[in-house]
Amino acid sequence: MNDKPITMHDVAKAAGVSTSTVSRVLDERLPPSRSRAAQRVRDAAKALGYKRDIMASSLRRGGSGTIGVLVPRLSDTVMALTYEAVSRAAQERHYFAIVATSGDDPVDEQQAVESLLDRRVDGLILATSRLDDELPSRLRERGVPHTLILRTDGTSPASLGDDIQGGYLATRHLLDLGHRDIGLVAGPSFTSSARDRQVGFRRAMGEAGVAVNEAWVIESGFGIESGETAGLALLSGSTRPSALFAVNDNLAIGVMAAAHRLEIEIGRALSLVGYNDIPLASRLPVPLTSVHIPFDYVARQAVDLLLSEEALTTRPTRRAMPSLIPRASTRQFTPR
Repeated sequence: MNDKPITMHDVAKAAGVSTSTVSRVLDERLPPSRSRAAQRVRDAAKALGYKRDIMASSLRRGGSGTIGVLVPRLSDTVMALTYEAVSRAAQERHYFAIVATSGDDPVDEQQAVESLLDRRVDGLILATSRLDDELPSRLRERGVPHTLILRTDGTSPASLGDDIQGGYLATRHLLDLGHRDIGLVAGPSFTSSARDRQVGFRRAMGEAGVAVNEAWVIESGFGIESGETAGLALLSGSTRPSALFAVNDNLAIGVMAAAHRLEIEIGRALSLVGYNDIPLASRLPVPLTSVHIPFDYVARQAVDLLLSEEALTTRPTRRAMPSLIPRASTRQFTPR
């Protein structure tokens, strides 16, 4: 039995072309050629069982074939979903994605980035960027290819959902149901996503001519515990909102926990909208109305930007359009 691996030279000999032609035809990063010679190359590679050596190919072009992904924590469902989506998108382009976590501390974030760069990644996708974060500007100065995902600093290449539109859709839904006493669990102000979702909330309220009760706008973290704390603060008073918009689903789940403790029935005594439409949202005892973000599309855009020449020159921002998914956690307002 001959265990000698099939090489490009073997494919070239079988197809009657040069080795360089085989290399170009089988390079998935290039547009596929429709010439007869290219088809002979693909047929020969398939017949011979040729497997491209990803590492050798990467080394020849000075890269490792890997993409570094930085997230605050993988215990956050959205961050885990984001990394998995990036990993799938990278694999489609014959790259391998490795992940590092950093928490919310800028020093830890910088250390995690250096750890990824020490592993010779070809570029970075960052889900951690704070509005006051200097990391993206440092990467730009060093010429490190990078893309922000689910965040934007207004300068570096970025792929995210249209968070202003998403916040608007969530609030408009509650207004259309007749609610006027609407509170906001606003998330952390240091992220562009929370900031922009609040902008959308205020835009919808303003268009409807409804004044925002600032006492019902509570800044928070992004976790379930933060949502429960904010929910207790908003729902324990003598006067409380008839509806809440929580700027992510974890916060909404925390609000549900607070409402349960206070014996307030979600979907009847309180309408609630979340954001991101994580898989759990539709499977809760009271399914959660949520703003859906197409994570796979956002991830593909992020990987494409990272690998493109366009990102080095124009630094584009690509925004995916969100959509509202109504469920049982929201209903028509009825006066108490």
